Amino acid sequence: MKKTPRSPFDDGELYDVIFGGLDFDRDFYVERARRARGPVLEVACGTGRILLPCLEQGVDIDGLDLYPAMLSRLKKKAAGLGLRPRLYRADMRNFTIPRRYALVFIAFNGFVHSLTTEDQLRTLQTCRKHLRPKGELVLTTFFPGIEFLNGPQGVPVLEHETRHPVTGLPVRIYDTRTLDRVVQIQHSVIEIQELDAAGSVTASHGSETDMRWTFKCEMELLLRAAGFRRWQICGGFDGRPLTRENDLMVTFARR
Repeated sequence: MKKTPRSPFDDGELYDVIFGGLDFDRDFYVERARRARGPVLEVACGTGRILLPCLEQGVDIDGLDLYPAMLSRLKKKAAGLGLRPRLYRADMRNFTIPRRYALVFIAFNGFVHSLTTEDQLRTLQTCRKHLRPKGELVLTTFFPGIEFLNGPQGVPVLEHETRHPVTGLPVRIYDTRTLDRVVQIQHSVIEIQELDAAGSVTASHGSETDMRWTFKCEMELLLRAAGFRRWQICGGFDGRPLTRENDLMVTFARR
């Protein structure tokens, strides 16, 4: 039997080393959550990069994630802050929670792990089901421009470099991508390298994951099919129109 490759989400502590310090979207989501007129749900909440600052701001927010390692790490960090978040381990395609929310959001490309049109629709429908009347869903996904589609394949590309929060030593993440442009799937073979002060690799961690990209007009059709009554697709957190291929795709949809 073929062994399932290790996922980058199977090690919450290592994930935090690489991504825990990212803040490009944090202020946007924290402020959106603060302004929500009711409870908030973060789907694919990971290790709490956004959820914990929301809690610290007094937001009534719940979290949901598929991976136990992500939730375990989140709980440990929350305990250190004196917080006790309400968390659910569930698949974003078919979860059931008794609460209904004024805001549901999926940040930092979480939605791209819905790999088929059916998966995407189920995710959107499930999120919509958990919204209050006039509630809002917000998604952030990357936009597949020509530079991305024609980018290097089959060779490691340095995706991100940071410093280990404990040792202060460099940590790098490399992504070896292959693209299936017909079904819109990116397969990533990931290597996270820990380096010493001289720049030599002292530890290497491998994993694999798949992501499906979505075009703007395709997203509009998905939202319509999922039952949303109105939406806006922007090119950034400032609400500007999506007109450039190197923009983020920020989607706002109302129940």
